[in-house]
Amino acid sequence: MSEPVMRAEGLVKRYRQGPREIVVLDELELTVQAGERIAIVGSSGSGKTTLLNLLGGLDSPTAGTVTVAGYDLATVSEVQRGFLRNRFIGFVYQFHHLLAEFSALENVCMPLYIAGVSDREAASRAAILLERVGLGERLTHKPAELSGGERQRVAIARALVGDPRCVLMDEPTGNLDRQTALEIHALMKDLSATLATSFIVVTHDESLAAAMDRRLSLDAGKLHAEA
Repeated sequence: MSEPVMRAEGLVKRYRQGPREIVVLDELELTVQAGERIAIVGSSGSGKTTLLNLLGGLDSPTAGTVTVAGYDLATVSEVQRGFLRNRFIGFVYQFHHLLAEFSALENVCMPLYIAGVSDREAASRAAILLERVGLGERLTHKPAELSGGERQRVAIARALVGDPRCVLMDEPTGNLDRQTALEIHALMKDLSATLATSFIVVTHDESLAAAMDRRLSLDAGKLHAEA
């Protein structure tokens, strides 16, 4: 088997709340292979978003390691961590976080601009991705001119435009109607199969969780496989 795209080993996250120490993650382990789709479920407050933030290098663990494409996020500088996030990891949230003043195409170009890609190449790559997610006719539309499902598709294209190894998604269908959510499910399946992109999805959506390759429950700071 090839080298995992992402691996968490002995991952611990603790917070102090006055005199109390709260353990959110406790020696958590996770290995993600190329093209794998993983659902993470659990009760509110169980630490699912905290886990995504650690996997994406947006927060640092109390102990343990997160390795992405062979790089330990804990041992690199903040500048290097930013580079790794931009190069290897995509993010999609429940709220799309698109920039209102820019078009769909310009929003998708943003990660490429940050990476130093030329305007022409960025626009070409962004247009290809938007076509891929069914928005080839909506390139010049701003977020206010798009439906909720279309905005989420733009967010997914933005997450994918840098060819990341893994996309982290936090309740990506939480604000969508059932039909649009099903379309997003199908899109993720197609992209993981054709681009070998891995997806880690935090969700309360049972149908989305059931459609993933693996469903893991976060409970008492650890991940448990579910049938």
